[in-house]
Amino acid sequence: MEIITTPLEGCLIIKPAVFPDARGYFFESFNEERFNEQTGLKVHFVQDNQSASGYGVLRGLHYQQGEHAQAKLVRVISGEVLDVAVDLRAGSATYGQHYSVLLSAANKLQFFVPRGFAHGFVVLSETAEFFYKCDNYYNKASEGGLHYADPALNIDWQVPADQLLVSEKDQVLPNLDKL
Repeated sequence: MEIITTPLEGCLIIKPAVFPDARGYFFESFNEERFNEQTGLKVHFVQDNQSASGYGVLRGLHYQQGEHAQAKLVRVISGEVLDVAVDLRAGSATYGQHYSVLLSAANKLQFFVPRGFAHGFVVLSETAEFFYKCDNYYNKASEGGLHYADPALNIDWQVPADQLLVSEKDQVLPNLDKL
């Protein structure tokens, strides 16, 4: 496993060691001991989630706050997505900045999004299955979000605006300056 740092402190790209052979391939998608040792973190995941979506579906930008904040380790099982994290940590030198990474079944990359970040993704392929681990349980009363098209964030979602499929709930999320 290779750990790749990003410009946002704490956000990491995880590149697994993949072992192909005539039958296909094998890779270890997660090993808590190795992950914690190589990242220097002490993360214990307690919940796995999975979604299936079609082209242009945008989910996000979501976060959990307070004692229910969540770190996530995300990956794509089939298809391709643009995955985005936005730094919401008060006092952070990169507050309000975002980082995006292309995750796909083909590249097998994973993206670690620490607590204190909003997270979202858009499907770039015909369909995609998205899988993620959380280090804290979901709590509806602690959920928050940012509007995906906030001009202050200036995120290039790589899908024409008229082709995005966004939930009603996500369409009315506030901009960063309203948090």
